[in-house]
Order: sequence, then structure tokens, then C-alpha cells
Amino acid sequence: MAAGIRREDLKKAVFYLKRNGIKNTCYAIWERLAARRQPLYRFIPPDEKELDRQRAICREYQPVCKISIVVPCYRTDPVYLKEMIESVTCQTYRSWELILADATEDDSVEKVVRTVKDQRIRYIRLGENRGIAENTNRGIECADGDYVGFLDHDDLLAPDALFEVAEAVRRGKETGCEPVLIYSDEDKYDDAGKQYFEPHYKEDFNLDLLLSNNYICHFMVIKREVLGKLPLRKEYEGAQDYDLVLRASAFLAGNEDAAVHLNQVLYHWRCHGGSTAANPQSKLYAYDAGRRAVQNFSESMGWKVTVRDTQHLGFYRIDYPDDIFKIRKDVGAVGGPVIKKGRICGGRLGEDGKVFYEGLKRRFGGYFHRALLQQDALALDIRNIRIRDEVKELFCGAVGVPWKTVEGEGIFDVSALPDNTDYREAGIAFGQALKKAGYRLLYLPENERIL
Repeated sequence: MAAGIRREDLKKAVFYLKRNGIKNTCYAIWERLAARRQPLYRFIPPDEKELDRQRAICREYQPVCKISIVVPCYRTDPVYLKEMIESVTCQTYRSWELILADATEDDSVEKVVRTVKDQRIRYIRLGENRGIAENTNRGIECADGDYVGFLDHDDLLAPDALFEVAEAVRRGKETGCEPVLIYSDEDKYDDAGKQYFEPHYKEDFNLDLLLSNNYICHFMVIKREVLGKLPLRKEYEGAQDYDLVLRASAFLAGNEDAAVHLNQVLYHWRCHGGSTAANPQSKLYAYDAGRRAVQNFSESMGWKVTVRDTQHLGFYRIDYPDDIFKIRKDVGAVGGPVIKKGRICGGRLGEDGKVFYEGLKRRFGGYFHRALLQQDALALDIRNIRIRDEVKELFCGAVGVPWKTVEGEGIFDVSALPDNTDYREAGIAFGQALKKAGYRLLYLPENERIL
């Protein structure tokens, strides 16, 4: 095996070729090779001084909340199981319980659990294996924490994970916006090479990005009183956590600040031959379940749309067969990338005018394929934007000129703007006006404009 090439990467490449053909595979390999020029990732855990500081804080103050961690177990490797448990018992935050819902036929899991002497560990022997969703539900039923988090039976928590969750709850209570959902960044752990890789640095809550991919994933905790209304559904087995977070997002309507993103790597997803992280073919049913979960959520919102797979497993696209503004009453404007000389030069904008994915080659997906995904935006490039009729007056007030479209295209005609207009400033001004009026701006990567 050539240096730097992992067996799992070769498996993924062959599978991708069979699924998407030579042309798309060539683009994917080209992008993958370009990405390898990025600096090597290294996970740096908190040092002992920082961990001692956290322990001292936890000793000094009353716990802000109790966190229940639910782990469904089934024929778990004893080594992996022990390491998972130790990653919880070494947490600097002390107000937690670990609930192990075991569906294994023999006592192999129980034997490992009994070697760990900690009263906060609750072992539940299930009478039969009813699948991940139902097994997890049994664990949730036994939880009595204020928040419930989810941990796979062979994964690991960083030692400060629960401390950071508790701090987010404390800050929320102080500001009068107690979190409903809290999630962190994550990475993968190479079981063979004992290395961490592929860090997943996530965005703050973004509904349409979530509808494109379960980017929230791990580590995730949900307020127990909300979770009690949302049992995991067996018909979405394999994507039960995705289905859960989609349904939980309904509790955020009008208050998306109640979804808190901890921009730290607090969860390590172990990769081995049978894991989805290392072998995409090991759980193809999970990706199908994910697509169906997005379809179900869309239907629950009253959207008459079709959800389809993209060329990347676990990533989806919603097709709007009719005028999107008729289907999505929450959307005030849609826009897409602006392409010049084969690269992105405009499209989704940040509050500071930064162009997301700027300089990325056309057809490249970028980090976690995000440039190819539908997503919410704070602002859109005014050179490639369409709006709903109801906000035309709002547009005129923010941009300073009446709405006018390019004939036959439906996008804004920038020739209507005064000379030397800063397109980014105009897009930001309109985006702020739309947000204030309660509308969502949607970035659609399929709506390209080539200059």
C-alpha cells in the first residue's frame, strides 16, 4: 500500500466510480488531491492545566444541569466498549449518567461494564435486539437528566465534552434562551493507525444545509422534555438520529438561537472495517433512510417536493417542481453561485461581505461538499438573485432602485444600479432587510450564473 493512502480511501474510490461514472470520479479525485495539500490535521486535547481548571469550576458551583448519555450496545468489541466508557468517566463535568442499553445475546458487554465501578453507569439488559432506534428508545425512557446526549458504542468523547455542554446551558439560562439542541464539531479516529483525521468543523444552525446532509451528527444533546415528544422511529433505522434532529428543528421555529453550536472537536468517530465512517457500503440502507427522512420532513411542512440523492452518499437535494416561492412561504429570495473563469466569485455572502467558496473551481464541492449543497444564507450576491413579489418594495428600500429583471432569466438586472455600486454591500443590505422581515434566504448551487 503506497504511503499516505489508506485502504478505506481506496474502497471509497472504487465504490464512487461504480456509482457515479468516470467523469464525476475524475473531478472527485482531482479535488481530493488538491485538498491533500492542506496542512495535516492534528487533534490537540485540553492540557491538564485546563482540565484541572474545569474540575475546580465544577467543584465550586452547583451543576447547571444533569446530562444523560444513552448508548445502545450490541456485540460491542470489549476493547472499544471499555475505551468508550473511560471517555465518559474521565469527563471534567461530573453531573452525568451513562445508560447502556444492551441487546447482545450473551453477557460479553455486561462483563466489561461490571469491571467499572461508578454508580453513574446504568446497565440495562434488553430482552431482544429490536434495532438501534428501539434499543435507544429504551435507554431514553430510563434517562432522568435535563439533557440527553447520544454516543455510539465504539466512539469516544473528548474529556471536556460535557463541561462545554454544561457551559452552553449556563450561558443560555443567563441570557434567557435556554438551549433546545446543542452540538459540537467532531473528527474521525483511525483505529489501526491511532490517528485523528477528517475534522468536521460545522456551521451554526442552518436548516436548509441540514436538509442537504446531517451535518449536526455528533456530539448532540437535546433537552429531555423535547426529546420525550420525539421517540426515534424504527422506519428510519440507520438514519434515526437524522430523522430526530429534523423533527427537533420544528421546536426551533422562530428561535433558532436555541440550537447551539460548540465550535470545538468534542467527539471522535472511530473508523474500522464495519463502521459507516470507514466503509460507505456497510450501511447503504442508512443513506436511503436519510433521504426518506428529509422527504418526510418536507411533507410535514406542506412542501410538495422530491428529495433525491446526490453523487455523494448521505448528501441530498430537494427538487422544487413548481415556483419555489409558492412552495416555501418562508423564503424571500434565492440565489446561486456566480462563476468567472471557471471559479466561484460570488454567491452566498457572510455579514462581512465574504464570499463563501470563493475561488473554488466549478464542479468542486469544497469542504464536506458544501459548495454543492442547498443552504440558508445571511446574504446573496445581487448579480444572481430572484425574489418573491411580496418583497419587491423591501428590495427597493434596501438597495435604492426598483426591482428589475434580466429579460427571460428572472434574475435581477444589475444594469439598473448606479455606476460603482458595491454588489456585496447591496446584497448584505437586502439580506438584512429580509431577515428583519422574517424571511429566509436560500442559496441554490444549481442556479449558476456564468459571467
